[in-house]
Amino acid sequence: MFDYRSAALDVLKTEIEALEQLDQYFNDEFIQACELILSNKEGKVVVMGMGKSGHVGNKIAATLASTGTPSFFVHPGEAAHGDLGMIKPGDIVLAISNSGESSEILGLFPVLKRLNIKIISMTGKPQSNMAKLSDLHLQITVPKEACPIQLAPTSSTTATIVMGDALAMALMQARGFTAEDFALSHPGGALGRKLLLKLADIMHSGENLPLVRPTALVREALLEISQKGLGMTAVVDDHQQLLGIFTDGDLRRILDKRVDIHTASIGDVMTANPTVASPNMLAAEGLNLMQAKSINGLVLCDQGKVVGALNMHDMLKAGVM
Repeated sequence: MFDYRSAALDVLKTEIEALEQLDQYFNDEFIQACELILSNKEGKVVVMGMGKSGHVGNKIAATLASTGTPSFFVHPGEAAHGDLGMIKPGDIVLAISNSGESSEILGLFPVLKRLNIKIISMTGKPQSNMAKLSDLHLQITVPKEACPIQLAPTSSTTATIVMGDALAMALMQARGFTAEDFALSHPGGALGRKLLLKLADIMHSGENLPLVRPTALVREALLEISQKGLGMTAVVDDHQQLLGIFTDGDLRRILDKRVDIHTASIGDVMTANPTVASPNMLAAEGLNLMQAKSINGLVLCDQGKVVGALNMHDMLKAGVM
């Protein structure tokens, strides 16, 4: 039987060795490329590549765009047949080719030069035509491909991805790009939900808000808790200002003390000065607060007035946790 595991480990070893040599190419030209892109306030980074380099280029363009550097991919073949109109003066072209001799990309250089567009090439051959004709060159030379017949791009495409990631992450940090900025470009993802969703978006309010007066009997508060289904109720005055909170946990504690729930008022057994939050707080911050305080429910107040409430189930349902 063929040893698939050994073949896979050989690929891993070869590609690791290739990446271990990549650090030498984070040189002055890499720094200049970062500064050129960072200083370009109006234009976009247009990524180009043929074949496997094109697939990698698509990924690099997407990573740049999602981390604060406006970018998109243009197929060189399509560019020669009209898509070149997508590239405007002020843009920067990032041209990718391991050989540095992609005829489809080189054929576009005269037009790009005429438009005064800066070109950064990413190749494994610093003496190639693309490298020589570009304004800046990012080298991605690898000792060998992981392909046993040295034909399928493997180590070279991995190195290209890492160089692209390094460029994107360096620019991201230089821009001071934050997790919230990232979420704004990923509103449909889990991170977007965590960083853009506010407690007001998921809280229970109005008729669904569990509220009782301090004079209510414990059994009446239990009915409110049961009807609203949050495992707690806020205790408020006539102006809905928060006085305290009563939870399922509080019920267990007063039963241990043999308090008569039919005669005791909720004001006598409630927890005063409970943990509260603002409805404008990010849901992720609310979750952190609940976890830090080891509580399952949270009352939301605006200038002391109870406006909402939620529990861990609401966080889970909203995809915050």
